[in-house]
Amino acid sequence: MKRHPALAPLSRDHQHTLAVALRLQRATPATAEQAAAAFLAAWVLEEKLHFRIEEEILLPAYAARADPGDTVVAKVLLDHLTIRSHAERLAADASVQMLHVLGERLASHVRLEEQEMFPLIERRLSDAELATLGTRLADAM
Repeated sequence: MKRHPALAPLSRDHQHTLAVALRLQRATPATAEQAAAAFLAAWVLEEKLHFRIEEEILLPAYAARADPGDTVVAKVLLDHLTIRSHAERLAADASVQMLHVLGERLASHVRLEEQEMFPLIERRLSDAELATLGTRLADAM
């Protein structure tokens, strides 16, 4: 699906997230340490900022035009909380099982945003509002 240009940078971030998620999902005892390190590097360098931008810019823009209590918004925020929790626990538990759970959650989260949240935002915001949102997102990245 062609994404509105305002949301395209977030979608591009999702492509990298999916690669990291796949690496987590495919982790074995021999590759677990490297998969965990790759996730933690992406988390520190990209994902924390990506989540903050969504929470501080994207979702409030949606909430200004539509129901902020929409179940999709709630699911996105719950995913953010869960993924943050997994990231914090990863230092103490980098088991293959934990990596697989985190990888599936990341992949599921990206699907939720790409297939449900972004289309919802594209439907609810006008072209002018999306353009303004795009500028704000670009400035924050």
